[in-house]
Amino acid sequence: MTDLDLCAAQYCSVAGDLDANIDRHLQVMRLAAEQGVTFLLFPELSLTGYEPSLALALVQTPDTARLQPLRELAKQLRMTTQVGLPLRCDARDSILIGALFFGADGTQTIYTKQHLHAGEERVFSPGAGGAPLLIGDERIALSICADFTHASHARAAAKSGAGIYATSVLISESGYPRDSELLQGYAAELSLGVLMANHGGPSGGWACAGRSAFWAPGGQLVVSAVGTGDCLVIARRRQGIWQGQTVALSLGD
Repeated sequence: MTDLDLCAAQYCSVAGDLDANIDRHLQVMRLAAEQGVTFLLFPELSLTGYEPSLALALVQTPDTARLQPLRELAKQLRMTTQVGLPLRCDARDSILIGALFFGADGTQTIYTKQHLHAGEERVFSPGAGGAPLLIGDERIALSICADFTHASHARAAAKSGAGIYATSVLISESGYPRDSELLQGYAAELSLGVLMANHGGPSGGWACAGRSAFWAPGGQLVVSAVGTGDCLVIARRRQGIWQGQTVALSLGD
């Protein structure tokens, strides 16, 4: 079993400001690379904040030049990086809750949220998901928030041969106990490592819980942010043993 360095970027989005969030994502990426991270996961809609009412104005296509600095830095740092944003992927004009994965090798992968929360259908359409990623010899299956509330989604990840289930979320204070219990349950029942990246501050009117975390296969909580705020939640596997670390971040404007 090879070494692995995973990181949930707990992040406080600037509501509706794509350019400011790009700059702040670049800062987080550099700080994560200093910690030796090879896979970096941001929260749901991290580049815009969870702002459905602004999605039409903020929606991007997967090849947009505005994200080129993120693509280039991921390749330069050799660190596969996921970011979240509203996406328009075809001519139907559908807006999807999307994630772009900028590969350490310069490739790009798309994942779109399959299962919408109640009310999201007023703005967004269900997406098609996406294939697992390969980081070294580790297969990482992806999800965005409500996807993981469907046990069939996590089971399909395990069936695909994934060893890691990475979920990009917005979880509120009131929803955290139930949602974290679900994620820990998948780690225990499906022998998956579960990485969860949550918003570190309010977004879209929600009081987000922070407490991004990683559970090892078998269900043990390896590491969790203690609360809200910008931070890195890092899980490292060495000789089959998982260890965790948190790093508080102070990001410039």
